[in-house]
Amino acid sequence: MRRAIYPGSFDPCTNGHLDIIGRAARLFDEVLVAVAPNSRKSPLFDAAERVAMLEENTAAWSNVRVTQMGGLLVEFARRSGAIAIVRGLRAVSDFEFEFQMALMNRKLVADVETIFLMPKEDFVYLSSSIVKEIARLGGDASHFVTPNVYARLRSKFGHPAPEE
Repeated sequence: MRRAIYPGSFDPCTNGHLDIIGRAARLFDEVLVAVAPNSRKSPLFDAAERVAMLEENTAAWSNVRVTQMGGLLVEFARRSGAIAIVRGLRAVSDFEFEFQMALMNRKLVADVETIFLMPKEDFVYLSSSIVKEIARLGGDASHFVTPNVYARLRSKFGHPAPEE
């Protein structure tokens, strides 16, 4: 079985994340979407909420599982039997960091490859941080996330549901 891991904080998951998950699901027999802590960020949603949102939004892919992870990604990959780590590249600004991480991961565990996937052009500019900021300020973030994620964002920031 060709298993890949798509790690991230997914705080929250965006349409860009889902695009990458769908692309990876076509390439691998199984994709583990791994919700990971990020020590440089303080999350809006706790890990259980992020897992729940991802599970709701990936249910259509029978070969996608959502899990939580901690510790070194490459060790998690090894324990999970993964052959690849999937990373999304939105722009050149992502490349330097991701390239450095891929080389370090290869040095730590040589038999787990890093695969870079680019999201659909519609999602290149998306980031969870930008989506949260729009929602925090009461803006319409519904074009960037699924309806269930949008409802949770509005609820977190105390904004009423939009008028239908």
